[in-house]
Amino acid sequence: MTTTAFVHAEGGPSYNLGDEHPMTPLRRQLAVSLIKAYGLDRRPGVVPVVPGSATDEQIERVHAPAFVAAVRRYSRNPALAAAWEAGQWGLAAGGDTPAFAGMHEAAAAICGASIAGAMEVWEGRADQAFVASGGLHHAFANRAAGFCVYNDTAVAIQALLDAGAERVAYIDIDVHHGDGTQWIFFEEPRVLTASVHETGRYLFPGTGFLSERGVGAAEGTALNVPLPPHAGDRPYLRAIEEVIAPAVLAFDPDVIVTQDGADPHHADPLAHLQVTLSAFPRAYRALHRLAREACDGRWVALGGGGYTFQVVPRAWTMLFAEMIGAELDDEIPSEWWQPAEQALGVPLPRRMSDDPPPEVSEEERIRADAEGDRVVDEARALFLR
Repeated sequence: MTTTAFVHAEGGPSYNLGDEHPMTPLRRQLAVSLIKAYGLDRRPGVVPVVPGSATDEQIERVHAPAFVAAVRRYSRNPALAAAWEAGQWGLAAGGDTPAFAGMHEAAAAICGASIAGAMEVWEGRADQAFVASGGLHHAFANRAAGFCVYNDTAVAIQALLDAGAERVAYIDIDVHHGDGTQWIFFEEPRVLTASVHETGRYLFPGTGFLSERGVGAAEGTALNVPLPPHAGDRPYLRAIEEVIAPAVLAFDPDVIVTQDGADPHHADPLAHLQVTLSAFPRAYRALHRLAREACDGRWVALGGGGYTFQVVPRAWTMLFAEMIGAELDDEIPSEWWQPAEQALGVPLPRRMSDDPPPEVSEEERIRADAEGDRVVDEARALFLR
C-alpha cells in the first residue's frame, strides 16, 4: 500500500498579507477542509503529519542571513517597512509582498511544513507527501517577491540535497514562472527546475524564457515552456507530458518536488492562460505517473498560486485524490460549501465538474492554441535533443 503524508497543522502563525490581498490563507484552509469533507484524510495509507517550523539554519541554507535578519526586523515591527530600505528586501508597504506582524514565524512555518513533507518521503516514512501550504516559489535568496517571503520550495529541495539526495527534479505548473526557485538553483547541476507558465512577455515575473537554461555545470538543468495568453488545455498538457516528463526521466532524479498552483485556470483573476478545470486531473495523473517511473513514486506535492475560492479547493482536492487513488463524487459535500458560503458571502460550486467555459473568442482560442503548440515544439526540440 502506498503511504501518503498529509502535512498540515491547525492554527499556528497565519501567513496573511492583508485583508484585501489575493494571497489569503482562506484558499489553503478551504482546500484542506474540502479534502476532509470528502474523508480523503482518513483513507487507508494516509498519515497525518503535524510539522514544526524551519530553523534559521535551515532557511539560511537558501536565504542570505542578512535577508533573514531583515525579515525578522520587519516582522517584529511592520511600521518600519514604510522606510525606503524595506523595498530593497522586497517588503515595502504597498508592494506585492508587504511586511506584516509575525511574517517570519508564518513563513518559517511554511518552510517547516515543506521540509517535513520532503523528509517524510526521503527518510522512507511515506512514499509521497502533500503540503497545501507550500509553494512560495517567487522569493529570491535575498529578496521577497510575488507574495512570497521565504522560498519554501527551495528550502525543501536544499534539505533533500543536504540529506543525501543526488538529484532532485522540481516541476512547477503554476501559471507564473517559478523564478525564485530557478535562480536559486541556476548554478546547481543536482537540481532540475522545469516550469510551464504564461510567458513573461505579458505576465509577472517577466522571466521564464526558453533561453534560461542554467549556467556552468548546470547548463541544461533549467527548463521553461512559456505559453502565450489564452493557450488553453492542449499546449499546457503537452508541455507537461511531452517536454517536462521526458526531461525529468532523462535527469533520473531521486525525488520529485512539484509546485501545483491552480492559477492556470481560466477564472483566475491574475492570469490569462485559460486552462479548464478538466485539465487539472490529467496534469496530476501525468505527475503521479512520472514520479512512479522516475523515482519509485517519491513525490512531494506542494500548493502554490490560485486566487479564486471556487477553483483552488477543488483543484487541490483533485490532486490529493489522484495521489491516494480515490474517486471523488461529483456532488460536493454540503458540509463544506454551506458554512464556507455563509462565511464568505460568495457562491461556491456544488459539483466538482462545474466549470463555465472560458470567455475567449474562437478566433483567439485557435490562434493561441497554435502559438502554444509552436512553443511546446520548440521547447521539445531544444531540451530533448
